[in-house]
Amino acid sequence: MSHVKSHRGHVKIGNWNEDLRLEEDTMKEHLEKKERGELAAQKVDFLRENILRQVNLSVSSDGALRFGDVVMLVNMGGENRKRSAVSINADVNGLTKIPSPGIQAPCGISAGGGIQPCTRTAFIITSVDGSPEGSMLHFEQSFALKTTSGFARGLYLASDLRNFQKFAKKSRLQEVNLEDSCSFVTWWKLVHYDPQERLEYEGQPAPANVKVLIIHCKTNQALAVLGDHTLWTTYGKEYEVTAHTFLDSHKAEQDNNHWILCTSDPAGDGLVLLNRPQSVADDNKLT
Repeated sequence: MSHVKSHRGHVKIGNWNEDLRLEEDTMKEHLEKKERGELAAQKVDFLRENILRQVNLSVSSDGALRFGDVVMLVNMGGENRKRSAVSINADVNGLTKIPSPGIQAPCGISAGGGIQPCTRTAFIITSVDGSPEGSMLHFEQSFALKTTSGFARGLYLASDLRNFQKFAKKSRLQEVNLEDSCSFVTWWKLVHYDPQERLEYEGQPAPANVKVLIIHCKTNQALAVLGDHTLWTTYGKEYEVTAHTFLDSHKAEQDNNHWILCTSDPAGDGLVLLNRPQSVADDNKLT
């Protein structure tokens, strides 16, 4: 009858030997990858462990920015955005083991909501005109923004004119990414956020922890965060970062272009931005 079994339960049928060997080979490969740390979950854990490692930001006792300072680039948010910081957008496919484990260029950039100083969010103000480390940065003076050494590889924040092959993925505006060498496409400058005050502050010391514009020297476009263009990253949902100047009806740059170069509180209590929000004032004069 059809419901009667034609063989006992322990009888092996079909290509049972091949299936058994395949299962054994798969398990062996899995264990070898695990031993080498090459499983997908292990790679993600390794990336997070290194790129989210805490970094000490510089302390500005007089409120001025200097070459060599380690800072975070923070946008305070707007109508369709929360507060966010420029962050390295590296995934497990962008890692290299040569000469040591780390991210590789070119590498993407995004704006994440994690306002904590770590390898992913820390940038070093770097001289491009021969200014010595420790000297003050001034409005309109060219400089570069470099990631920390080690795992982040000391890559430079870069941008260039968009073309048919190179543009921001979501908005298709001018792309911002990280490159491994310093050149004119990695040069930036700070200007006062208020156009009516800009001439007055030109050449003056640039302040930490207050609103400024970060202008790309080659294209004259302002660094911007886009609340209406989001990216799904290894670190969650984040905003796209681009180089594009957004002007309002009064020809003033919108809050997409407003950035704060954050330093640590001299009292050792974390970020000035979080502990003394009144320092993020409309008046950019150093005290």
